[in-house]
Amino acid sequence: MSGRVGDLSPKQAEALTQFKERLEDVFNQLPNQSDHYLLRWLRARSFNVPKAEAMLRKNLDFCKHMKVDKIIQNWRPPEVIERYVSGGLCGYDREGSPVWYDIIGPLDPKGLLLSASKQDCLRTKVRDAEILRQECEKQSEKLGKYIEAITIIYDCEGLGMKHLWKPAVELYGEVLTLFEENYPESLKRLFLIKAPKLFPIAYNLVKHFLREETRQKIIILGANWKEVLRNYIDADQLPVIYGGSRTDTDGNPYCKTMLNYGGVVPKSYYVRESIKVQYDQNVTVSRGSFYQLEYEVLFPNCLLRWQFASEGSDIGFGLFLKTKGNDTKKREDVQEIIPIQRYNSHLVPEDGSHTCEDAGIYVVRFDNTYSVIHSKKISFTVDVLLPEGQMMTKQA
Repeated sequence: MSGRVGDLSPKQAEALTQFKERLEDVFNQLPNQSDHYLLRWLRARSFNVPKAEAMLRKNLDFCKHMKVDKIIQNWRPPEVIERYVSGGLCGYDREGSPVWYDIIGPLDPKGLLLSASKQDCLRTKVRDAEILRQECEKQSEKLGKYIEAITIIYDCEGLGMKHLWKPAVELYGEVLTLFEENYPESLKRLFLIKAPKLFPIAYNLVKHFLREETRQKIIILGANWKEVLRNYIDADQLPVIYGGSRTDTDGNPYCKTMLNYGGVVPKSYYVRESIKVQYDQNVTVSRGSFYQLEYEVLFPNCLLRWQFASEGSDIGFGLFLKTKGNDTKKREDVQEIIPIQRYNSHLVPEDGSHTCEDAGIYVVRFDNTYSVIHSKKISFTVDVLLPEGQMMTKQA
C-alpha cells in the first residue's frame, strides 16, 4: 500500500488513528489538519508513530522560530539573494504540480556567502518552500484534487569547482537537511539534466543528507532530456530553452520574468572579506623546512581537494605524485603536479583541487624552506573525493 489517502493497509490506518490521538494537544497548531498532511509525516518515518510525532513536534518549534506563517508577507530576502540566486517557479507538470527550477551553473556561492548571512540564505529557502506549499494548495482548490508535491528540474550545466567550495557544500547540506526534516514527502520527482563529469563527485558529497526514499525520486536524464521532460510537462508549461514552447510575454525563451539566471555577485555587495572555515588539522612548519602528507588514490578520476590558511605570513604549497621508477631497485620517482608556489593565505584562505587521472600516492607539501627566521602555523583540510561509481543515466 502506498500509505496515501484511499490506499492504506489496516496497520497504516491504525497508525494514522494513533498519530491523531497523540497530537491532540497541538492539533490546532498544524497548518493543515487533513489526513493527506498527516500521512506525509508518517510515510517519512515508515509509519513509526513515535518517530513521526517527534518529527512533527520538532517542526512546530522550527516554524515558530522561523515565523513561517508570516515569512512570505513580512520578510524579503536581501537584494543580493533576490538578484543572484538562480532558479524559480515556472509552470506545472501534467498532474498539476508546480515545477521548480534550480539552475546551478550561474550560481556564485562564494560571492553570495560573502554578501549575505547563512541565516538569510536558509530563511530564503524556507520562504521558497512556503511559496511552493501555498502554490500546491491553490492547485488543489483549482483542480479539485489534492496536490502535495512538486517537480524539480535541476539544471547542472556549468557545475564546477566553485560549487564544491567547502562552506558552500556545508550550506547545501543544511538546506537539504532542512527540507528533509520540515517538508517531508513534498518532492514528487527531480529531473537532473546536463550533468557534467564532475557531477558524480558533487553528488557523493551531499547524498548522505538525503533519505533513500528521496534519492529514489532523482531521475538523471541523458541527451534526450528535452523529450523526456515533455512526457511529464506540457510544452506550453515548459520554457523554450528547456524543450517547450513557453516564453515571456515579449517572446523571451528564457522566461526571465519567472526564472532568475543569477551570475557573479559584484564585490560591491560584499560585507565580509572571507568566510571562517573549520579546518580539520593544524600544524606548525619550522623555519627552513617543509611538512607533507601522503594520500593514496586507488581509482582514477578521484578529486583531491584542499583548503588552507596560514597565520601571520605566507606559505608555499605544491602537489606531487609518487611513481615507481624503471630501475631494478624499484626506486620511487616524484612527479611534480603543481609546482611549489607561495600563497598569501594569511590574508585570503586558499582553496583548490586536482582531478587525479592516475591512481597512486599523491603528496601535499607545505613549504617553508625559504624562511630562515619564522615558523608558520597552518590550518588545513585535504579531502580525496570518490566518484559515485560510473553513474548510469536513468530514464523516467
